[in-house]
Formats: sequence, C-alpha cells, structure tokens
Amino acid sequence: MNKTQLPTNYVKHTSKNPLQKFLIENFYRTLIAMARPLSPKTVLDAGCGEGFSLNKLMLNKIGIKIEGVEQSKEAIALGKKLFPKAKIKLGDIYNLPYKTNSFDLVVSTEVLEHMEDPQKALLEIIRVSKKYIILSVPNEPFFMLSNFLRGKNLLRLGNDPGHINHWTVFSFKNLLKKNGVKIRTVKLPFPWTIVLAEKQ
Repeated sequence: MNKTQLPTNYVKHTSKNPLQKFLIENFYRTLIAMARPLSPKTVLDAGCGEGFSLNKLMLNKIGIKIEGVEQSKEAIALGKKLFPKAKIKLGDIYNLPYKTNSFDLVVSTEVLEHMEDPQKALLEIIRVSKKYIILSVPNEPFFMLSNFLRGKNLLRLGNDPGHINHWTVFSFKNLLKKNGVKIRTVKLPFPWTIVLAEKQ
C-alpha cells in the first residue's frame, strides 16, 4: 500500500510535520483531560478507524472494558497491526451492534462530519451510552482555514474531500441540544470542537 492509498486518518496521525504533530497531541491532551474525571468502567469508541483514539484511551487507562467499532475492514486490519491489544469490532455506526445503555462513555472523534446522516449516527451513539458521550468535529471555518493556509486542499478552499458536514461551535451545540443531550463541557483545541455531553 503506497502513501496515496493509505487512509487519510492514518496519514494525519503519522505525519512528521511538527505543527500537525503538535495539534494532534493537543487534541488528545484535551480529550483525555475530559474523559479521565468521568471514571468510566465501560468505554466504546464509535467509528474508531485504525484505533488511534482507542489506543490513547487505553494507554491512559480510561475504562476497564474498552473497545472500538468500525465499518471499514481495511481500517480494522491496519488497526490490528498498529495496536494489537485494541479490541475493534466490525460494525455500522447507523446500527451499532450493542444493546441500549451498554457503555458508561461513548467516544466518537472525527466521525460525524463524514456521515451522510449525522443525526442518525448521533442517535445511535446516544442510545448505546448509559450516561456520557464525547464527540469531536472540525471547528469551522477555522479547520478549513488552517488547511488552506498550510496549502492543503487549495482548490477546495481548504475543505477536506471526505467532509460532508461543517459545523461552527454553535451549530454543533444546537445539533446536540436538539437531540436531547445536556452539554457539560465544550473545549476548542485548534482546529477542533470537543464536547462532553450527558444523556438525559
């Protein structure tokens, strides 16, 4: 598999660019700081890709029972090589293979912007959570602007070709409130929005 065939998420996480590495590390610092005080026993990473976020949660001992679910067989195969200890199950975020209220915490990072029906995916994430959800999406228009200034996706004005949905902090908070969750914390590690919400 050459570099052009590698998943964009893998390329993003393994970049040698110092700015990219700094932004990713800052993102994960924020995510872990948000998740740790919740002391969840069971954790699901919904749409976990190759398992980068899942691995960070495991390394930081967030959860006793922790697993990921991912619809791409290629991403799962790569994830098993990268993180052999990670438990990643094949599944569809629109129809998660778990009972209602299965996990203390459901995390879904950088997923909803790729979904044709983000509300349907969000409702499934909420359904399988007992209490908490942590979601991250690109913080627009800053995400596209940062891409553009780095010379990335110039013909698309910085828009990632895989991103179908674009939210400001306010429009993303509105999406969550509209679907019946209580927002507890919002953090903005540039250029992302991370929200901790509670199921009501």
